[in-house]
Amino acid sequence: MIRYLIQKEFLQIRRNAFLPRLIVMFPIMIMCVMPWVMNMEVKNIVVEVVDTDHTVESQRLIQQIAASNYFIYNGQKATYTEALKDVESGRADIILEIRNGRYLIAANAVNGTKGSMGSAYLSQIVSDSSRFTFHSSLLYNKHQNYKVFMIPALLAIVMMLMTGFLPTLNIVGEKEAGTIEQINVTPVSKWAFILAKLIPYWLIALFVVTACLLLSWAVYGITSAGPLWLVYLLAMLLALFFSSFGLIISNYSDTMQQAMFVMWFFIVCILLLSGLFTPTRSMPSWAYLTTYVNPMHYFIEAIRTVFVRGGGLSAVAHQLLALLAIGLFMAVWAVQSYKKNS
Repeated sequence: MIRYLIQKEFLQIRRNAFLPRLIVMFPIMIMCVMPWVMNMEVKNIVVEVVDTDHTVESQRLIQQIAASNYFIYNGQKATYTEALKDVESGRADIILEIRNGRYLIAANAVNGTKGSMGSAYLSQIVSDSSRFTFHSSLLYNKHQNYKVFMIPALLAIVMMLMTGFLPTLNIVGEKEAGTIEQINVTPVSKWAFILAKLIPYWLIALFVVTACLLLSWAVYGITSAGPLWLVYLLAMLLALFFSSFGLIISNYSDTMQQAMFVMWFFIVCILLLSGLFTPTRSMPSWAYLTTYVNPMHYFIEAIRTVFVRGGGLSAVAHQLLALLAIGLFMAVWAVQSYKKNS
């Protein structure tokens, strides 16, 4: 019985003129475009210098700033007040004042990321030019390639959209078309019906993960430092959660518009509170508590441990158990919330 239901789902996907193209093109676009633009490095920071010392050391420092790939040297100003006017008008981002052998860095913090990162870059150049010497050792991602850090995150986004939104729209679409009533009057059990809805998207998830990993290797030369089977296991547990979550929303929704808005509301919250873009430890304590029930948080921690650090099963056992527990809970809820009128 369930084999024919799964076959029906694949037939519906194939007959849809849009879905097959989306399933193929979406991972390609995400993996080929996003790693280039989703970069936390800040460049083209406009710097103005107020040099009252006019020493050899200060001139050497100015030359280093002008030669940096991160800064645009906008020349020297006679006074700090003159440079500050350029910052206030948007013509400069950072001021470096050199007075009596001391350095003052003033950054425009309207764009907090640009101001803080620019100040950090400039402080590093000033430190390198002084008599102090700093040595650092990088244990992981030694070349500081930001794509290595972002590819696991992009994999999570692709999985979320492919296995979360598509099952949601599937059932709601059948409700609006009236075809789901034909299933409701058959002897098909709720478990069989829900599994038939989930299994095709789990198989799609396997295809998406494989496509993303191949593109990561072919386009950027980046491969997982840890075992690939563990990457697939984490991805399938995340797919279990999102597909079940999507079915729960579809069970409580009557229209496609309603399902889309509800799904989008929860997806945005899950993403922003997962640590995908910002460290979770930077959150307020009340917001950090949400990470304990956020499956995306566990997935991001685990996939970066495996993909970047090369961790094994023991390193991500806690996250695996959490993902499994949350996924099974949502799957049972998806079955129980489905109302079948026989």
